[in-house]
Amino acid sequence: MDKIVECVPNFSEGRDRGIIDKITGEIESVEGVKLLDVDPGRATNRTVVTFAGTPEGVAEAAFRSVRKAAELIDMSRHTGEHARQGATDVCPFVPVSGVTVEECIQIAEKVARRIAGELKIPTYLYGKAARSRDRVRLPDIRKGEYEALPGKLKTPEFKPDFGEPVFNRRSGVTVVGVRDFLIAYNVNINSRRAALANKIAKRIREKGRMVKNKTTGSKERVPGTCQGVQGMGWYIEEYNLAQITVNIMDYTVTPIYQVFEECERFAREFGIRVTGSEMVGMVPLQAMLDTGKHYLEKQGTTLGVSEEELIRIAIQSLGLNEISEFVPRNRIIELKLRKKGRLASLTQYQFADELASDSPAPGGGSVAALNGALSAGLSSMVGNLTYSKRKFKSVRQEMIDTSARAQELKDFFLRAIDRDTDAFNRLMDAFSLPRKTEAEKRERQRAVRDATIEATMVPFEVLQKTVEAVKLAGTVAKKGNPNSLSDAGVAGLAAAAAARGALYNVMINLADIDDKSFREKITRESMVLEREVQRISAEISALLEEKLNIR
Repeated sequence: MDKIVECVPNFSEGRDRGIIDKITGEIESVEGVKLLDVDPGRATNRTVVTFAGTPEGVAEAAFRSVRKAAELIDMSRHTGEHARQGATDVCPFVPVSGVTVEECIQIAEKVARRIAGELKIPTYLYGKAARSRDRVRLPDIRKGEYEALPGKLKTPEFKPDFGEPVFNRRSGVTVVGVRDFLIAYNVNINSRRAALANKIAKRIREKGRMVKNKTTGSKERVPGTCQGVQGMGWYIEEYNLAQITVNIMDYTVTPIYQVFEECERFAREFGIRVTGSEMVGMVPLQAMLDTGKHYLEKQGTTLGVSEEELIRIAIQSLGLNEISEFVPRNRIIELKLRKKGRLASLTQYQFADELASDSPAPGGGSVAALNGALSAGLSSMVGNLTYSKRKFKSVRQEMIDTSARAQELKDFFLRAIDRDTDAFNRLMDAFSLPRKTEAEKRERQRAVRDATIEATMVPFEVLQKTVEAVKLAGTVAKKGNPNSLSDAGVAGLAAAAAARGALYNVMINLADIDDKSFREKITRESMVLEREVQRISAEISALLEEKLNIR
């Protein structure tokens, strides 16, 4: 799952668990989506639901949940402490990885259009999806709440972005939008004094603090050091310590590590220490990887390490285990969604045994992907063994970049091991579908066609990535540590085997696709890619044979 979108709808029901479960059941029924959190509030009579997945899946799940809420919640009878104006009060989409804000705006508009058109609920766009300045902020749209809707809908200023300006007594209105990922984060100090934590919070938060001007005697606002950060200090009785609690509105602008280090800096000024920190809710993978890379750079260490190691370094550096254990697969969105590949998780012995069984899968496609992973792993290793040596200072940054990219490719190929086998199994399932009636025959034909295309495109993607893998092998062979020359050579050979194996699997599946233009296009591109890999691999072999005096 390369593209991930999060959705955090707020439903105006926090007391009847049966209704809440029916709404979240709609979300869980959609393929490619995972329900991450359900947080009902009795006093507010409101439930905040968090789910994530593919853009298509999240869009569908959002609509289904809004539809079910409209069916089950009667706003004319609703009471609660939280401001509200609809059965589904607000439905924001959040880009997590591989997705732009612009793509999320398109999702928001699509869902808003369906809500208005199919459910007859007036719908508004807010946040980054807003079409006017007065609708950027949710409170501006929600002013007067549900009770004010009959009058507001009669005014030109409150004309919905989608749907007719007609009061829906049962469902109210719904606001759909796009916002950045908000990271809720707490930094622990070795004190129980909330006032000290608050002093630090005021120095780092964007809006800063009020300071008296010594010359004029008037108070002036001094901005904080962290852009897009909200914060305050509090005492947590459960932990018996004070915390600086912050919301990081955009971690790409102000990363987690910057907040942590600014808290450390100001804490020292007040004679206290930061002892650790706490993540509230879930966090995007990239935010953790950026943190791990930052602390590796500070240590003067290469960045060519695995994703797992970067996460471990981030956890340790931020002290995220001080209060409770930070379990990555439960707290990082992408890892929560990612299915751990069964084949890639096997030991070498287990994988070889399964390969040697009478089952047709795993087969050559998975082995081709494995060869790609081995090639990338070797290139990363050579880069790491070169980077730290003083005599290779001139290629230091190139080796760092090579190792880091090789790690990313390695992870892609490892996932492709299972993707290839899964695609084959789906093709076999399609062939086994019933075909007694004409409708069944058409459905089987469609399923076989789609599964065959998928079985073709997985090895094709492996072939595409192998071009980059062999280029990295060439880089470390030419510029890397000579003591690791043989490792670079094997990286080149493994890439060549991966490319040829992927090509074989592309061609055997391509033969069963009726679309002639598609077959010709993929065949042409595959041959060009494979020839390029073999050319570079041959250059690496020639270099090895010359340097190692192989005749």
